[in-house]
Amino acid sequence: MRSLFHAFMSAATVVVCLSLAGCSNPKPWPQSPLYVTPINDPNWQAPAGKAEAMAAMAGHYAHYDVVAYEAQTPNGPLSTFIISYGFTDLVIEDGKLVEYDRFCHAEDKANQNLVTSFPDSATQAILPRKALVDVYEENGAWKLRRPATPTLIGIDGNPDVALSTNPKDPLINDADHDGKPGVTVFVELFGLIKGEIYLARREIFQNDVTLYSDGTLRGSVVDNSEQLVVGASLSILNTPNNPGQHKDPGLNPIILVPIPADIDTCEELMANRDALFPPEPAF
Repeated sequence: MRSLFHAFMSAATVVVCLSLAGCSNPKPWPQSPLYVTPINDPNWQAPAGKAEAMAAMAGHYAHYDVVAYEAQTPNGPLSTFIISYGFTDLVIEDGKLVEYDRFCHAEDKANQNLVTSFPDSATQAILPRKALVDVYEENGAWKLRRPATPTLIGIDGNPDVALSTNPKDPLINDADHDGKPGVTVFVELFGLIKGEIYLARREIFQNDVTLYSDGTLRGSVVDNSEQLVVGASLSILNTPNNPGQHKDPGLNPIILVPIPADIDTCEELMANRDALFPPEPAF
């Protein structure tokens, strides 16, 4: 799973910095990879075949991922991490492994002096399509690939065709029910300029993970999403943009941690955040 608004907040950052004379002194990317994968228990017996691997992967997981975005601004490179939390369920259906994802919360970390935010209520309202995943063996390790399942947010229509480029498209909806078009992202720059950006997106992402002896699934996220700015509260924010993902897999990690089935609310997940996941990256 990748949060469907990974680029919502980074996009707001790009718009602000492109619209003004500058932000703050950009900080460099942290060292890659952000996290070191665990060492398998030497006594662990990896699944002997695909059916056994699917059975080992099936379960209820706490989900954590980081996606890195980059763009150029008048003040220099803009680097952004969007950190997402949620649940992933892998279920065997008719002999195949299917992935279901739910979202809870996200954080934004930028290398320049600005803040963007996206309400949890809107995050939790986003429902991606279920995905039939591919389970395969590679160099003695069992891997899982969640293919891209394009999903629209902030606009109706066919998710399997390119996103509209018309900010006045009649199919644009109020996805977060706040009376404004698309999905609202809140921005603040230097603590002085505050505003809102309204976005529609076509989320196109895939996850590639490996099964480890501790039961976790770890790997990276690939994002090829499309974005449309449909309006803003300030004219300087109403600027077309579509920030790109940094291509280093080490800066785009995903970690799925098996958890008991009765840990199933966002409140419970976030209360156990520090016990489940590593620290969030920072610039």
